[in-house]
Amino acid sequence: MALPDGGISGEEVPFPEIIELNVGGQVYITRYSTLTSVPDSLLWEMFSRKSVKGLARDTKGRFFVDRDGFLFRYILDFMRDQQLVLPDHFPERGRLQREAEFFNLPELVKLLAPKISKQNSLGEEGCQSDPEDSSPGSETTRNLGSLGGAGAACASLVPSALNGKRSGFITIGYRGSYTLGRDSHTDAKFRRVARIMVCGKTSLAKEVFGETLNESRDPDRPPERYTSRYYLKFTFLEQAFDKLADVGFHMVACNSTGTCAFAHEQTDDKIWTSYTEYVFFRE
Repeated sequence: MALPDGGISGEEVPFPEIIELNVGGQVYITRYSTLTSVPDSLLWEMFSRKSVKGLARDTKGRFFVDRDGFLFRYILDFMRDQQLVLPDHFPERGRLQREAEFFNLPELVKLLAPKISKQNSLGEEGCQSDPEDSSPGSETTRNLGSLGGAGAACASLVPSALNGKRSGFITIGYRGSYTLGRDSHTDAKFRRVARIMVCGKTSLAKEVFGETLNESRDPDRPPERYTSRYYLKFTFLEQAFDKLADVGFHMVACNSTGTCAFAHEQTDDKIWTSYTEYVFFRE
């Protein structure tokens, strides 16, 4: 077993030079020296100990960390060269800052914190996560508010569509299956919805579903772009409908298709698969 650079000196290190990590289901392979490159960080504490006992492992023996697996790539990049490099229009600065705090990386936390100007307002870096927040409605409200009491009274009359709420479409889709017996619908057996998919503009989807939105299949999508790869962390259609209704969306269309995928030779039962979409719109 090779002895990594740094870490425990004068005795054998209980970790190999190349380490496999399972972070929230995402597998990373890196060097021991990278994980121990920032003293007093959480990873430094984990891999500077004299024994591997007490460290969680997955079924394949990889060290397991129960955090956001897709944001961990930026944590690992920072530990390699102590620099922060993010994609353009990166929408997850706040969540990445929370991960940096968890891994006890104060320098990364500082780099991710929004800068405050002398006028006590957010600088440009604090607004990079969602450039669409500067909507015409919010600008109108600010201008009216600057006029004093009369302006504030007028600002209260600005419709909700101009108070930061953007119009647009969101489509909810799911695949399902059901079994029909000899007596047709009287013997129908429905299976639960396995996954609810979300299609639409990234910023709208995040506004509506928040933390219940799973972005793992499209993690770096800019807020002004569209996606069809998001899905929800829950499987109740009514819960999705309630969240859409709470922020002003209403259903404008729906459609469904079905095909017979399998027929049982002995019982005559037929298994049908279907795909259903619901289209919601907010003025």
